[in-house]
Amino acid sequence: MHLRDFWYVLAESAEVGRGRVLARSVLGERLAMFRSADGGVAVLPDRCLHRNAPLSLGCVQNDELVCPYHGWHYNTSGRVTNIPSQAPATDHGHRLSPFDVCELDGYVYLRLTRDGSDDITPWHMHHYGERGWRHIRLCNRFANTVTNCIENFIDVPHTAFVHTGIFRSPKGERIGATVTRADGAVHVSYHNERANLGTWRWFLNPRGAEIRHTDSFLLPNVTCVTYEIGRRSFIITSQSVPIGADDGGDTLVYTDITYNFGLFNDLARPFVRWYSQRVIDQDVVILAAQMENIRCYGADFRDTQADIIHRCVESLRQAIAQGEDPCALPPLSREIEFYV
Repeated sequence: MHLRDFWYVLAESAEVGRGRVLARSVLGERLAMFRSADGGVAVLPDRCLHRNAPLSLGCVQNDELVCPYHGWHYNTSGRVTNIPSQAPATDHGHRLSPFDVCELDGYVYLRLTRDGSDDITPWHMHHYGERGWRHIRLCNRFANTVTNCIENFIDVPHTAFVHTGIFRSPKGERIGATVTRADGAVHVSYHNERANLGTWRWFLNPRGAEIRHTDSFLLPNVTCVTYEIGRRSFIITSQSVPIGADDGGDTLVYTDITYNFGLFNDLARPFVRWYSQRVIDQDVVILAAQMENIRCYGADFRDTQADIIHRCVESLRQAIAQGEDPCALPPLSREIEFYV
């Protein structure tokens, strides 16, 4: 099992309009994608076979991608159909191998391993398009690794300091949690959370009821944070896409906020969007600063109880990096306690 075997978000479906070419990079692979007349999305390596010019700088003509340098034409299967400098109607025999692509929940997904296993599927968004639920989608670039982004997204202690006031504050509230690692996933179920919700506590939890809060990490790059407070629920799903060839470069993160606030659904939308982006902006800053120090001092970390969560995540991702099956790791279950 390798990172290239999994599906990654390449773009939002709405971004890939007809006649438009988009450039993306996943695990160091440069990609050019475009939509055909029948609505399908084609993704080719971002290089012309002639002189390696980037196809993403080209254009779409008659359902084909045209290289900006010498005008070679590529159809959706990657076959060269026209070389302007040669006689027309010539079978040139040149072909780029396209990548597997699918669309789900408003995203275009891609996997780099061609003809990969059907057992590995793209992430299906919880409650996407369901009646009574609203959905907000954000995209941000982080100057840090996929692993460090994942750990940040399911890390509770940092929220009291990085997001002071708007999402928790240092109050010394004792939190318990059950951490499990099994079947290639990490799940955390928190106990005794009630009041520490920052600015929006008056709306989310006015009566101070216990919060049902779970965090999950699912291979290779998905985190899902779920809060259920009375009749109000919201889910924060983040898909961290590695831009560089390994987990050492920047990360493009697609964040989906799915919520059900009942009668307040539509009224809350602009506030949910603003609030979510504000929290993400703060994480972007601290993760960039962390990476600068990691490059200087290395990743020599000291752990607390809460960091067992991170070690579980790292064990799964390290297994993939070593070409091993992360699902073969023995099940683990721990009770932890920390203060926020």
